Amino acid sequence: MSDGAVMTSGHGAGHGKKGLGNPVLGMLLFIVSEIMFFAGLFAAYFNLRTATGIWPPEGNGAFELHSEVLFPAIMTSLLVLSSVTCQIAVWRIRKGDRQGMNRALLMTVLLGVTFLIGQAYDYTQLGFGIADGVFGSTFYVLTGFHGAHVLGGVLMLSVCLYRGGLGQFSAEHHDMVEATSIYWHFVDVVWILLFALLYII
Repeated sequence: MSDGAVMTSGHGAGHGKKGLGNPVLGMLLFIVSEIMFFAGLFAAYFNLRTATGIWPPEGNGAFELHSEVLFPAIMTSLLVLSSVTCQIAVWRIRKGDRQGMNRALLMTVLLGVTFLIGQAYDYTQLGFGIADGVFGSTFYVLTGFHGAHVLGGVLMLSVCLYRGGLGQFSAEHHDMVEATSIYWHFVDVVWILLFALLYII
């Protein structure tokens, strides 16, 4: 009887130790592939930049990027803020606060949508297009792919918000929220690098 009790206790203890959930582990592996993807884009950009004497090349509005950095900086600040609210959502649900998580997720979604609208508006204000030389092509490819990732993140956050509204997450079961937050932080870091590379350096 005692042995059985010990075995039961040991079995319960084994299940009580929570490691990385499948959604979180899957997201981490996906992020690794995304890092390699963006690393290839960055490498191509640096290769083109070092092979060109004047950068951005003369002849289009790309030279105005460095003097019109205020609006992109504001959009960058909003995306960084969205990363903070996303992490707050994770902290809230870890404590079992579903309402707090939902409020933080809603704010994150709104900030993400605002960033996408801001990026689309910024495109209309640029004095060059994707067909305007090497810089135009690389600029729109880099920012366009990032924008697509932001859209994907907004959709994932929206699904988390929907499920959160149905009460499907708890302090013990919220792996999807954790996984989505990891993706959102990654998207945020990539944009900070892009902003510094394209608008400042």
